[in-house]
Amino acid sequence: MSQRLILFSRYPEPGRSKTRLIPALGPEGAADLQRQLTEWTVFTAHCWQARSPQTEVLIATSGGTSEAWQQWLGAVEVQPQAEGDLGDRLHQAFQDSWQVGCDRTVIIGSDCPQIEPHHLDEAFAVLQQADVVIGPASDGGYWLIGLSQPQPQLFQNIDWGSDRVLVQTLEAAQVADLQVAQLESLSDLDRPEDLNLWQPQPQLSVIITTLNEAANLPQTLALIGDAPVETLVVDGGSQDATVAIAQAWGAKVIHSPAGRGRQFNQGAAAAHGNILLFLHGDTRLPPRFWEHVLQTLQPPQVVAGAFQLQIDSPDWRLRWIERGVRWRSHWLQQPYGDQALFLSRDRWRAIGGFSTGPLLEDYRFVRQLRRQGTIAIASAAVMTSARRWQRRGVLQTTLLNQLILLAHHCGVSDQQLARWYR
Repeated sequence: MSQRLILFSRYPEPGRSKTRLIPALGPEGAADLQRQLTEWTVFTAHCWQARSPQTEVLIATSGGTSEAWQQWLGAVEVQPQAEGDLGDRLHQAFQDSWQVGCDRTVIIGSDCPQIEPHHLDEAFAVLQQADVVIGPASDGGYWLIGLSQPQPQLFQNIDWGSDRVLVQTLEAAQVADLQVAQLESLSDLDRPEDLNLWQPQPQLSVIITTLNEAANLPQTLALIGDAPVETLVVDGGSQDATVAIAQAWGAKVIHSPAGRGRQFNQGAAAAHGNILLFLHGDTRLPPRFWEHVLQTLQPPQVVAGAFQLQIDSPDWRLRWIERGVRWRSHWLQQPYGDQALFLSRDRWRAIGGFSTGPLLEDYRFVRQLRRQGTIAIASAAVMTSARRWQRRGVLQTTLLNQLILLAHHCGVSDQQLARWYR
């Protein structure tokens, strides 16, 4: 069964966005609120889509070019809304979905900051029995409508923009003898008195690089669980069950050529969060990690953050490695490697992303960040696999890592460093 979620939104152009809020916020402020609400709704939709991969997410746009929308929101599918009033545009969107084979279609706007993924789960679930699903809005309209097939009569003779939209739609459904299911009532943000509904919401995307990580990835994803984040697994060509595991846990899977820097960049380009967390597939985040991320990034002088490091082994020698990492992270501002670096999307973009060479992509990235401000260390720790220390030996691995860094600063090529490392 094919299903589609459509988000109706307007491009955030001053003077043409959220016009009823202009008296309270001014043209620029109203447009900025439109931008924030759209970004939040798109993020929520893609978090939900990750666990419903059979569902297509489409943005039905008003204003702005397709290029402008994709430059703003990244890898999203956009389609201009039809001409006419809101009823004409809604009907045409449902008709288009039906024509491309969608059995269930749900439309939401970008005006309801209370929408959560479970609302979308419920909407598509009830459409398996009902003809229509509606999410009533407290202002007399609706924040969601879904159909199992086009019903043009639902959008005719409706007083759009009034407090009678919901009542008139339900009356039309009754006349057409349609079975209607209603979700919980939520509030749209359309008027100055609604502004207390919205506080700017951080959106966190966790980007995990993998290459044959079937043994470790389940633990990594289990500790992310149902956290309010977008989870992307960027796989570099695994030959084991890594991809199937990622999909089973509800992560969005992206295929990429191998290379951690390249994989991180590809994941960041596809992410929808305004905060990016870069994680290795064999590293586990601490409980309620997202709260540590937001708290760590709060001070204005902080440009990025990372976690403390714990190594998953009772070997006492690795406690010395952990102490060395702690000293390096705090005093030298160099939390690279397995420490789950996190920063804003804008900062990642301004730096130009990670280098795509065979080694030291995170080391180079952190050194660029240090020139821009403080890299703060969270109070919690990630837990990473001890396998490379176990494979090569603690002393040999430590010495090799330091020699690689020394050779890099002496001008040895990345290709030569990679040969030595491997």
